[in-house]
Amino acid sequence: MSKESPELFVGIDLGTSRSSISTSEGQRHMIESYVGWPVDMVARKILKTPVVVGRDALANRSMLELHRPLERGLLKEGSDKDQQAVRQLLLHLMQLAGIDEERRNGHKIRAVVGVPAEALRVNRQHLRDAMRGFVDNLIIVSEPFAVAYGLEALLHAMVIDIGAGTTDFCAMRGRYPTEEDQRTLLNAGDWIDEQLMTHLREHHEGINVSIHTVRQWKEESSFIGSARKPVKVTVPIDGKPTDLDITAEMKAACEALVPPVAETMIDLIAATEPEYQDELRQNIILAGGSSVIPGLAEALQASLKEYGGGHVQTAGDPVFVGSDGGLALAKDAPASDWEKLPA
Repeated sequence: MSKESPELFVGIDLGTSRSSISTSEGQRHMIESYVGWPVDMVARKILKTPVVVGRDALANRSMLELHRPLERGLLKEGSDKDQQAVRQLLLHLMQLAGIDEERRNGHKIRAVVGVPAEALRVNRQHLRDAMRGFVDNLIIVSEPFAVAYGLEALLHAMVIDIGAGTTDFCAMRGRYPTEEDQRTLLNAGDWIDEQLMTHLREHHEGINVSIHTVRQWKEESSFIGSARKPVKVTVPIDGKPTDLDITAEMKAACEALVPPVAETMIDLIAATEPEYQDELRQNIILAGGSSVIPGLAEALQASLKEYGGGHVQTAGDPVFVGSDGGLALAKDAPASDWEKLPA
């Protein structure tokens, strides 16, 4: 590293539900992708801060104007607060990694940012604007490509990144992926939450529960196939705390994800040159927060049996695999790949 202009490489995974950062100095941090502003003077007095980010924002949502700026895998447009929320997320990640304003002025910051594929297609300029002032040079890639690069799954491999807002597919053919190599579904973690909420309302009249609580139940007890133990919760029904067994509802909501993901996976394999399809089927990697649902990898692998079989595995670290991949790409990227951002 040059003493005159030291470089700091950064990988950022900007996700719908969680965002993470990995740096060349060994820093790794994750936050929930929520930002909130106190709704009135009472909330400001209690919170004692003008803006709340991450888990604290979610925990204090009753006092906040809460924003989740990457809804359904896209940066929200037309709202100043949503644009500010992205900046606040990035600022918080940078500060957690020890990259304050003084560090940014003293170092050349080169960042690779992984985002849902739809955001990459639709919101590229908004992403550039969000990163301005935080980094000197930028590369924006899809989240599954960042994962593939970090795992060195670069040839005849497929990454399926199952996040909160979208499920993104990327078939790797030994080069940067093209539009033809990628697919996107809205069937993902948030969609499972909605399915679970629907089943609960259908089967338990008068149930009163927020989507945030339903999401927590899913994250703690999701499964495909056979449950390791019954899923039991306590929830108000007509104002009275009631014990419920929601095993059947959880199973139905989670297993509904398998058919659309399997169909898209098989479609992308079929679009590959015939001589490479067998190798591709044997090298399918699941990433993203929803990839860890017990039984999901096995269910997707079973869907490949009639096509000659295959192997589906889950990436080892769902929290940092995206930002680590971005960091690996940042360290390797030639000068021609970097986009210089104006101050």
